[in-house]
Amino acid sequence: MTNSSAETARRLFDAYTTYKEKTLTHRRFKHIDIVPLLDELRPQPLFEVSQVGESFENRAIYQVKTGTGPARVLLWSQMHGDEATATMALFDIFNFLRATGDGFDDLRQTILQNTTLYVVPMLNPDGAERFQRRTATDIDMNRDALRLQTPEGALLKKLQQELQPLVGFNLHDQNPRYSVGKTGRQAVMSFLATAYDEERTMNEVRKRSMQLIVGMNRVLQQFIPGQIGRFDDEFEPRAFGDNIQKWGTTLVLIESGGYKGDPEKMAIRQLNFVAILTALLAIANESYQQEDIATYQTIPENGRLLFDVLIRNATVMQNGKPVVLDIGINRYEVTTDAGPYEATPGFYYRSVIEDLGDLSTFNGLEEIDATGLTLVPLQVYPDTLESAVDLNQLDIDGLRRQGVAAFRVKQGDPDVAPKQPVHLLVTGKLPADPLSIGQLPSFQLLTNSQPAFVFINGFWEDRTINVNLLANGIAE
Repeated sequence: MTNSSAETARRLFDAYTTYKEKTLTHRRFKHIDIVPLLDELRPQPLFEVSQVGESFENRAIYQVKTGTGPARVLLWSQMHGDEATATMALFDIFNFLRATGDGFDDLRQTILQNTTLYVVPMLNPDGAERFQRRTATDIDMNRDALRLQTPEGALLKKLQQELQPLVGFNLHDQNPRYSVGKTGRQAVMSFLATAYDEERTMNEVRKRSMQLIVGMNRVLQQFIPGQIGRFDDEFEPRAFGDNIQKWGTTLVLIESGGYKGDPEKMAIRQLNFVAILTALLAIANESYQQEDIATYQTIPENGRLLFDVLIRNATVMQNGKPVVLDIGINRYEVTTDAGPYEATPGFYYRSVIEDLGDLSTFNGLEEIDATGLTLVPLQVYPDTLESAVDLNQLDIDGLRRQGVAAFRVKQGDPDVAPKQPVHLLVTGKLPADPLSIGQLPSFQLLTNSQPAFVFINGFWEDRTINVNLLANGIAE
């Protein structure tokens, strides 16, 4: 890849909305949602859509074939059912490949005439149905390359063995709290050229992985400078990536991380679109051969130095004595049948205090300097409510301004999150009394005995400047 590839990437990035598949608006789509999109491709001569297998629960696993060139490329996404970012990008790429007259005809013809693409957009439809990592058998498919106890894993090996592709793209999502080395920056995307033995031996197959990654890293740096990481290449004998590299197919692992303000990963979806297309072009015109693999080692390794929220220097009273603590908070998505937000269906947030103490070597995606502020429990509404329905009769915002945001209820389900930003006490005790690791992060930060910050379930309202970043409430 050369400077021209960076220019091509910029053009693809700028034109992306033209090709974005409009029906995929959030990550929690299911098998039934992609079937109509595949059906749209069937009558088009450019694509050959076929069922190549079946999941444990008998959902069809589809492959889209396109291109007529000698270099075979296999791409698969949602090996883990809750890792859907690249699946969306693949449907964007299908839209791109079937477009014409947009200034990209030479690019797409180079790809289609020199490569044959075999794309499995949803390898784990049972996991996608539940939006969970594992298959319906509760096996992590990416640790099933040897025993092949999942039908989905057995299918992936069958495709690799029969097609013998030159390159395979293993498309994943990663924990959004990975940092780029020790920089404190969030790893928006990460790559890995998997090892195929304990010695991490280099051959032409693995060298090609590194060369392709070097090119993708360079073109993406113009969009997310300093936010691309590299995974440690320790050999994992059970993993598909390591074994596919060993079986003779160049394996490129792409991981979509987190991007501030992009919970549904639409920005990272766009970056996948650009990265995959520029890599396919490099395979088609063999420009990847110009890349120096030494550059691969300069990509910083991923670190684990981030919290979703980091409160620094809060004063906490312990046994009547003031103690200054940093507080690390992480937010987790809990999948449900019907979530509280139409825009993000099927989940709510449940947060936890992950760590306390001196966290000066860590960073937060959101940070609060609590120097001079004292952490105390929320105030509890004096009356016990029958249920969360009674919250509708109260001035929740007005009460919260006074630090009253915890409510006891006689009837409630700790597994159902209230839409209102409150902390419901069903069977649990009031958090932060005393403060400890593992608690739900609901509390106040006071200045001169008045609420400066009100935290509910790891989200917060800054009373000093009237900034409200609260999300769903929580019950326990």
